[in-house]
Amino acid sequence: MLKVLVVDDDQGLRLSVKSALVSSNRFAVDEAFDGINALEKYEASNPKYDIVILDVDMPRLNGLETLKKLKEKDVGLIVIMLTANATVQDAVQAVKDGAYNYLSKPVSADELLVLIEKAVEAHRLISSIAASSPVLLEEGRKIIGSNSHMQKVFNIIHKLAQVETPVLIRGASGTGKELVARAIHFNSSRKDGKFVAINCSAIPENLFESELFGHEKGSFTGADQRKVGKFQFAEGGTLFLDEVGDMPALMQVKILRVLQEKMFTPVGSNREFPTNVRIIAATNRPLEEMIQKGTFREDLFYRLNVVPVILPALAERKDDIDRMIQNFIKKFNETHRKTIRGISHDALNILKKHNWPGNIRELENVIEHAFVLESSQVITPISLPESLLEAVGVDLLKPETLQFFKPSQTASVAVDPGIDVMDLDGDDDNSSEGLAIESDSSSVNENFDFNAQKEAFEKEFIIKALKAFRGRINQTALHANIPKKTLLRKIEKYGIVAKDFQ
Repeated sequence: MLKVLVVDDDQGLRLSVKSALVSSNRFAVDEAFDGINALEKYEASNPKYDIVILDVDMPRLNGLETLKKLKEKDVGLIVIMLTANATVQDAVQAVKDGAYNYLSKPVSADELLVLIEKAVEAHRLISSIAASSPVLLEEGRKIIGSNSHMQKVFNIIHKLAQVETPVLIRGASGTGKELVARAIHFNSSRKDGKFVAINCSAIPENLFESELFGHEKGSFTGADQRKVGKFQFAEGGTLFLDEVGDMPALMQVKILRVLQEKMFTPVGSNREFPTNVRIIAATNRPLEEMIQKGTFREDLFYRLNVVPVILPALAERKDDIDRMIQNFIKKFNETHRKTIRGISHDALNILKKHNWPGNIRELENVIEHAFVLESSQVITPISLPESLLEAVGVDLLKPETLQFFKPSQTASVAVDPGIDVMDLDGDDDNSSEGLAIESDSSSVNENFDFNAQKEAFEKEFIIKALKAFRGRINQTALHANIPKKTLLRKIEKYGIVAKDFQ
């Protein structure tokens, strides 16, 4: 349940807003009669408020000043302004100062609930990239270091959302560049406009200009009707140019002109059209080296590189893996309607040993793979992809290989409905209380009959995989990384009937 503070000197309006929110059964609502009272209640609140609904015109301390003081305390706080028609200009200024948006009085309950939903969703985008640890550079100077603390991530998005300058997001494939671009857009003053993404590496060179600027009917063979380009389609919003380093040289010149002149010309047209679009670009390529080789324009680079955001590779910040896994577990529990509640010590340590060439996207795929195969309430090494286990040197048929990972030094990541993180640092011995789970590392020091353990594991694994893929041999062989002939031989050996799982 979200915690909301309604701030207005009009008691009747406070009551009507509170009633609308409470009736939805999603909010716990407090009231404050002016800005000073709001700051006092904010300081005294524990936990802090998620949302503040704030009137612009109030005695003692007005809404604009209250907004600034609240944002100094928590830049990630969602603030929605209320204003009379006469003070709309003040409300617009408030949005520039960090308010999410504003509503004119009298307040419609439906409009308020819709606006709150949009604001919460925009901030969820920021939450989802918290572990991506972007680094903001300004004039070549690093001003926010790489870390996974939400407050600093909010600071990054807040800074970028309050300006109109181009943004260049840099990082390897799979580091979450588009997610960062979306978070910037949906927390900016352009949030009500379109977010249009285009992959520069996926467009044939001869169609590039038409795709971005559109074309007139008959402008070239096959142009049997007029087409609206991405710039016109994204008017008033944000255009995300992914893999901008793959843009053809001719288009680099044309994009540079659009950035400088704010005008473009459709293919086959004699008219110039103004454009009001913010450009966010992304690349995984070394643009500085490309400039030296003459394959990327230096002037375009400096136009785009006003506010660069660097997304480090996952291998450089393995401490963030715990938080990412927790987010993915919550996500896939909803997607797959399962109740996975955490990951075992051994599985977590295996994941932390991997180098993650595919970065966050690869980690997400691994966790989803585990969701498909895992039949218990905790992700174990058995459900991890065989290719990943081989990459880190783990052979599940030889359990002693798990000793290499020293599982006692790392806690399990546990996810409990309603709780974001349960003891990710491993300082609390009761972090897994209520999960009824023992780390599979406890079996490492036991005595084994190797052949018996090997056969038991093989049979259990094959049954689990067949259940996951409903007895389909081809799908099971493909996703479980077992050669089909081997799978059929093992099925026969253990007397398993694949049809039983259809």
